[in-house]
Amino acid sequence: MKFRKYAAIALLSLMALPAFAQDFIAGIPRNETLIIQGTPQQNADWFNVWAPGGGAAANLNGLQQLTTDTLWFINPEGGKDAWQNALASEPPSYNADFTEMTVKLRKGIFWSDGVEFTSDDVVYTVQTQIDHPGMASSAPFTVNVASMENPDSQTVVFHLKKPNSRFHTLFTVRWNAAWIMPKHVFEKAADPLSFNNNPPVSLGPYQLQSYDKGGNWTIWKLRDDWQRTSIGLAVAQPPEVKYVVYRAAGNPEARVIEQRNHNLDVINDMAPEGMFSIMRDSKSTASWLKGFPFAHPDPTLPSVLFNTKKAPFDNKDVRWALALLIDIREVALGSYRGAANIAALATPPTGSAPDDYYAPMQDWLTNFELDTGSRKIKPYDPNISAQIANMVRSQWADQIPTDPAKLQRTFGFGWWKKDVQAATELLQKAGFKKSGRQWVKPDGTPFTIRLQVEGDAIPTLARAGTVIAQQWTQAGIATKVDVAGPTNGQRLGTGDFETAIYWSIETWGGHPDLSFFLDSYHSEFIKPVGQIQPPRNLQRWQDPRLDQIIERNRSIAFDSPDVAKLGQDFLKLAVEEMPMIPLMAYNKFAPLDTTYWTNYPSADNPYSASGPNWSNIRYMVVGLKANPDAPKP
Repeated sequence: MKFRKYAAIALLSLMALPAFAQDFIAGIPRNETLIIQGTPQQNADWFNVWAPGGGAAANLNGLQQLTTDTLWFINPEGGKDAWQNALASEPPSYNADFTEMTVKLRKGIFWSDGVEFTSDDVVYTVQTQIDHPGMASSAPFTVNVASMENPDSQTVVFHLKKPNSRFHTLFTVRWNAAWIMPKHVFEKAADPLSFNNNPPVSLGPYQLQSYDKGGNWTIWKLRDDWQRTSIGLAVAQPPEVKYVVYRAAGNPEARVIEQRNHNLDVINDMAPEGMFSIMRDSKSTASWLKGFPFAHPDPTLPSVLFNTKKAPFDNKDVRWALALLIDIREVALGSYRGAANIAALATPPTGSAPDDYYAPMQDWLTNFELDTGSRKIKPYDPNISAQIANMVRSQWADQIPTDPAKLQRTFGFGWWKKDVQAATELLQKAGFKKSGRQWVKPDGTPFTIRLQVEGDAIPTLARAGTVIAQQWTQAGIATKVDVAGPTNGQRLGTGDFETAIYWSIETWGGHPDLSFFLDSYHSEFIKPVGQIQPPRNLQRWQDPRLDQIIERNRSIAFDSPDVAKLGQDFLKLAVEEMPMIPLMAYNKFAPLDTTYWTNYPSADNPYSASGPNWSNIRYMVVGLKANPDAPKP
């Protein structure tokens, strides 16, 4: 059965539904095809995931999800089987002082063009990125790797410049990682930074079939030799999904329509009311949680990011003042319609974090004191999440828990009290003055803020930005929402922003170690504004105390009991300095259509992440089962 062709698309122009051309859909059986929401590609011809140049290409067109591979994966949902050996045949092996790491690779893995994957590819990947600053992993490889050797085709030994017990995490996927490059392809390119790698050879189970040069869709086909991949060696049965389509699907309203018409199996994100509508009305929709809030809680922390290299956001008193001008209850209702899991700490309240950090730190948060310059206050309110739950209880009465512990897992633990007087004192402490109803900076110019959001691609965060901008404006700080659209990532990376609603903190999920983001927060990675900041310290926060925590974390084992203690040290420092204002977990409204496919992962069966931008989705794609009741071709 071919994809539906809508005669009514023209009538839906306001929803920006991308039209499917008939020649594109010809010959592709719908009952063998998984259709996933992607994003429009700025440079559709670009398939070089190791170098900038393709905008969102690697993120949401299937490239890094279906064709790339690296040494290890960690399931962000956690669990006893969270660790997965991929290209490596076993976990990493370190020497006693963590200055040497040995990797053993699997045998029998091949690139899609028939060339065998070997240790030469791993060595080439690291050395090429060291030799070419600006490539994806150039910075961490450069500061870590002294030399390498590969005594045989299945062994690589890394000699490190200094002890680092977390070096393996550069090759460990929770969302993405350092992908292995095909040496036999890139060594023929004049410049790996300008090489578009088109068509890409695949190390995963799918390979490129075709794509729209306008950037609206990309089609991937199951490799004939899919067994000769790390996933092929791990699964017992052939994948039933033969084709995967990543396609632009318009704005949030358009995504609802497309899924209702069974032309979009997997939605990456949408507005909460669309999710609530689908879950109430559709009989063919699955979700991560069976009841409210239905969403998948990504181990990602949407926050108000401050560009700490731009005044006045380099002043922690200003940052704290802006935090105390926010009413998080209004943000939760305005962005998520109450389906938000709020976070006062600089780690998402998901996975193991409630037990590792949030519950143990409640006393510290409650007793934390902030000096406003006029007095000391205790700004933390442990009851705010319960207040949010009560606000939505009338609508979802039978699905809102009453048990305090369950409430905390659903809505969060607590947050900062809105305190206009304390914010006033902090701004005055920083040299600001009020002129009428407006705040004026120490240099006499009006205090205005540009608050950047991505836009419709992440509607909940765009709405959070609108609410916060209104709150700051009402307090006398004129704030304009700046919708960056597809340029959002580039502008954040180069520091072309003042404040932004986004995330620079992502965690492993089911493990207390914070190195997934924390290692990249070291001052050795800080770049001047205008240059690309290596992920993930987009706020360019720099502090010698932060460096000490990171260096100590690098010196202990990944599973050491000291990991959580160091994590708490970081979280306390982040509260004191407020380099970003943590808002909430990224609850992602991602409905899954079961008309053609079943066995999607869920909270009850968390074998994989379900978000289509997650590289772990490859495990979902090969785990799906064809619905025997699907429409016949």
